[in-house]
Amino acid sequence: MIEREIIMAQRTGAMKLSKLREMMAAVPVGGTKGKGIDALIVTMQDQHESEYLRDRDKRIRFISGFSGSSATAVITPSKALFWTSGRYYIQALDQLDPAEEWILMKEGLLDTPTKETWLLNNLSPKSIVGTDPNLICNSEWEYLSSTLNSGGHSIVPLSENLIDKVWGDEQPTDETYIINSHPIQFSGKSAGEKVQLTREAMESVGATILVITALDDIAYLLNLRGSDIPCNPVFFAYVILTLEELHLFINASKLSEAAQQQLVAEKVNPVYHPYKDIYKVLNQIASSCTEKDKIWLSSNSSYAIHRECEKAKKHVAMLPVCFMKAVKNQVEIDGMKSSHTRDSVALVKYFAWLEDKIKSGEYITEISGAAQLEKFRSEQDHYIGLSFPTISSVGAHGAIIHYIPTSATDVQITDKEVYLCDSGAQYLDGTTDVTRTMHFGEPSNFEKETFTRVFKGQYQLSTAIFPNKMKGCLLDTLARSHLWKVGLNYLHGTGHGVGSYLCVHEIVSGISWQLYPNDPGVQAGMFLSNEPGYYEDEKFGIRLENVELVVKANTPYNYLGQDYLTFETMTLVPIQTKMLDVSLLTEDEIKYLNDYHAKCYKTLAPFLQGPKNAQALQWLKKETTQLTSR
Repeated sequence: MIEREIIMAQRTGAMKLSKLREMMAAVPVGGTKGKGIDALIVTMQDQHESEYLRDRDKRIRFISGFSGSSATAVITPSKALFWTSGRYYIQALDQLDPAEEWILMKEGLLDTPTKETWLLNNLSPKSIVGTDPNLICNSEWEYLSSTLNSGGHSIVPLSENLIDKVWGDEQPTDETYIINSHPIQFSGKSAGEKVQLTREAMESVGATILVITALDDIAYLLNLRGSDIPCNPVFFAYVILTLEELHLFINASKLSEAAQQQLVAEKVNPVYHPYKDIYKVLNQIASSCTEKDKIWLSSNSSYAIHRECEKAKKHVAMLPVCFMKAVKNQVEIDGMKSSHTRDSVALVKYFAWLEDKIKSGEYITEISGAAQLEKFRSEQDHYIGLSFPTISSVGAHGAIIHYIPTSATDVQITDKEVYLCDSGAQYLDGTTDVTRTMHFGEPSNFEKETFTRVFKGQYQLSTAIFPNKMKGCLLDTLARSHLWKVGLNYLHGTGHGVGSYLCVHEIVSGISWQLYPNDPGVQAGMFLSNEPGYYEDEKFGIRLENVELVVKANTPYNYLGQDYLTFETMTLVPIQTKMLDVSLLTEDEIKYLNDYHAKCYKTLAPFLQGPKNAQALQWLKKETTQLTSR
């Protein structure tokens, strides 16, 4: 064992890249052994387009050292390039291994070429690019193929994943976890009803077969939950739905007895197949399709899945399950409200505890603080676990937008620096995601100004009234305008969808300067985050995040009979008024904050009665004291 650990430690990033390049040169292309590929694209996906990955699917992390959740690598015989968004610039510069070889390509900046543009400008004539067809969505494959072909190059699907070959025996193995039922008291609608609605949607577009590959779509449709991916209550499976049958590709031994019974009780009787048989069965179904048949696929499904359907007519669009999942039913809405209230109680307890410990001089770190917050959450009803690893960040760490403390980076939380805590939990009745930024001493004037401008942006978005189905990208400016006025900005989206005891990032509709390709528009019943921020590299980070429910607005007019919408805030954690420069606030903003704090106190105080909650109740009362203008 000791010898193996020494060998693993010796496998530096440079050694991994060297071995990978040897394998790239030996890839048989067009039946010619050893012809090789001129570039390899490595995506950060599993076979189901999941945002968060189990350990065995973290190929980007293995080859580059980067531990974030969004990146693409392009490796050639002489270069290693790494594309990631503004959320991860600082983290990537710190983690890429070897630092002298990896070139960071900062997505979102005007002078950063896309990977397609870079390949066109840097590849030798008639180059061959390879990638794993299971780990790239079909829409991206088609765009890559078209772009590369226009430059005289080509892209080929690799029969073996080269990163896995380099990884070898050290690659983590599959884990088997039990799949549980998600009863109708939390789901609000039976699996049978959802299947029937999906079939009706299929018939409306003339589709006779529908293929579901996204894990949260499958968990939602079948009212089942698992734990195959940390912090995400999903399980590995595929579904092929016809107008008569539901084919479920899964390790059936993972289904609990309650899960099996619930499927039958909710009028779903799956035809079970081994998980690995998806490609074989899909090919058989596509090959037997008649002229009347049409297969409905998501553009986000892998190229490998689409390739098996080449012999049939295809309808490529957002799946109806995806939209059903985004617009919550009344039971899910009530559950989300309840779970956010309980979660807010846990956060109030944590911040009260933390402030007391800091004032008394106790040594509390980013990690021990996050552990205490998890303990407070675990005491709440229906708690399952975290919805993502807690971002507990002090000072300069707060500028690393998705910073996760480790034993190597852990520092003390003090009253000398800004503390940013972004965290969330999974409950049987909902999923939470909340960020608060605080200073337990005296913030600087600049920290107060930027915090205030972030708050003003959050207020402006939260109180917005807009037409039904407005695209989220058109709302994004509202959260940024007060930062833009003084030449400041942030390099991440403003809001994402939130699941109901599902994935914390539910990518259907969102609020961002970037377009969501299949955005159906913001609609009543959706839950979206509202999280503007500001980040000063190597100094501090500020972010305020609430989860908002989209509701109908009461307007005196309804132009052309169209409904208008607004937001109702679910998160009920006080915003630290010490961090505000009140001179920058309008009377409307002050009233909004006072009303919000009054609601926080009224809602949470009944949960904080008794001697053991005295500290939290006192802190809540202090932090919700009404603010006056100066």
